[in-house]
Amino acid sequence: MVPASRLPRGMRWTATVLAGIAGGLLGVVLVAPATAGAAPVAAARAAAEPISSADQDLLVKVKLAGLWEQPAGQMAAEKGANKRVREIGAEIAKQHAELDRLTEVAAAKVGVPLPDEPNVDQRFWLREMTEASGAQFDTIFVDRLRAAHGKVFPAIATVRSGTRNDVVRGLAQAANGFVLNHLTLLESTGLVDYQGLPRPAGPAGAQYGTDGTLLEGAVARANSDGINGSIMTVVLIAALVAGAATTFRLIRSR
Repeated sequence: MVPASRLPRGMRWTATVLAGIAGGLLGVVLVAPATAGAAPVAAARAAAEPISSADQDLLVKVKLAGLWEQPAGQMAAEKGANKRVREIGAEIAKQHAELDRLTEVAAAKVGVPLPDEPNVDQRFWLREMTEASGAQFDTIFVDRLRAAHGKVFPAIATVRSGTRNDVVRGLAQAANGFVLNHLTLLESTGLVDYQGLPRPAGPAGAQYGTDGTLLEGAVARANSDGINGSIMTVVLIAALVAGAATTFRLIRSR
């Protein structure tokens, strides 16, 4: 083979270009398989991350929700007295069927066993609905489902923001959308008893008053602890001492 340095100038330039192209193609051949396989490997690694007890609890809770809310929705679609209750009952049942499918797929991927029947409380709620009719059924349906969705909503947000597992994160993302939509649907009936819902947790140690304000709660707490009476006693004594001292100075000045 003739060294490139002994070739004519034009041929040397051509040989250099060809060598560069060949090197580039070789680099693509060697690097491309590794690059192409990097994304699936990273995704598989993320999906294989150990799941926490909170992750497992979320999978179970979402499955349990479907086990009773889907039949509850079907019941509402059939026997709801209010047209809006019948409409959202059918929609909630339909959406829970899809969420249930997603939950089972996710659980199979991460190896979490799921329940196959509602728990004791959920069976009681279904029995309540079965025995109720008319406007009473509508109220029970909306109240029970609205309260249940309100409880699972923050649990989903906690797992969505902190889980290390991609599969669980994906399910939490989907469940968040479903639950938020169901909350909105239930509230659209105008039958939600907001006063009966648990109050959101405030700052640590905070107490709410009867009007729902932190200020009244603080005053009530002070009174119940006897702090308010003690403070008033100290203030009263200080005022008496100051008044006596002022009176004494006025008398001496005369």
